[in-house]
Amino acid sequence: MLGWAFFAATVISAAPSSPPPVFVLNSLEADISVIDPATWTETSRIPTGKEPHHMYLTPDEKSLVVANALADTLTFIDPKTAQVQRTVRGIVDPYHLRFTPDMKWLITAANRLNHVDFYRWDGKDLTLVQRVATAKTPSHLWVDSQSRTVYSTMQDSDELVAIDIATQKIKWRIKTGAMPADIYGSPDDKFLFIGLTGSDSVEVFDVSENTPRSVQRIKTGSGAHAFRGAGDKRHVYVSNRVANTISKIDMVKRQVVDTYPAPGGPDCMDVSADGRWIYVSARWARKMLVIDTVERKVVQKINVGKSPHGVWTLQHAPR
Repeated sequence: MLGWAFFAATVISAAPSSPPPVFVLNSLEADISVIDPATWTETSRIPTGKEPHHMYLTPDEKSLVVANALADTLTFIDPKTAQVQRTVRGIVDPYHLRFTPDMKWLITAANRLNHVDFYRWDGKDLTLVQRVATAKTPSHLWVDSQSRTVYSTMQDSDELVAIDIATQKIKWRIKTGAMPADIYGSPDDKFLFIGLTGSDSVEVFDVSENTPRSVQRIKTGSGAHAFRGAGDKRHVYVSNRVANTISKIDMVKRQVVDTYPAPGGPDCMDVSADGRWIYVSARWARKMLVIDTVERKVVQKINVGKSPHGVWTLQHAPR
């Protein structure tokens, strides 16, 4: 007879585990709101460094890395337990960050100091290898799928810059529309989509040849800003921070195919694993919104901190 102990262990092991939290970065409070997706309540706050602006998962998804721009630090957090793993100091002005797909480099944009930095990444430690002077106010980064090129928008000089990752030198630069912010690349690496926060459009660049070309502007809404892939390798969402909407763009047809309300200045987003829900920070309303993409409406508003910026969760649609 196996007895009660075996039965109890079987029941416990079969019980579903709690879903991982949703993290919302509060830029003006130097902390992160931890959101329970089962109850849609804030359960705790994680202190970070001063003015955290963006977050990114390590390639193995074992750490959520928070870039604290004015503290010159990175905070590593366990995306499952919301426990701080460590703080890395001496990372100068990390505003935005990207890991290369080949897992060799962490690249940061120093927004205030006008440079892009290359840190060698061995899975644990970071070593500064190169600091590339750019133009005024590097904002967001995108790395192509082959880990060959990193692209950076220049928020205050209205430019897009391409940097060769092998040589860590600028390959080219091209003018963009007003106040370029986030970047999203098509799966074939041929096109880049640039959010024009100073306009009402997403500008599309063909970067498949040696000389890049602006080929189209897709009108989305005032303050087009941040992107998040829908998870199907065809569609991408863009938050229109002034228009208080989120647009869904078909990257093949290069046109808007759906629009969702997002009051309060929508900024960075994440998408649920099944693709139905958008989690977006409402920058001016101190809230995180949950948007139902089927019903096309906001279904949850969760109170968070001042100037909520980044949103991430481990249970996400493919990026």
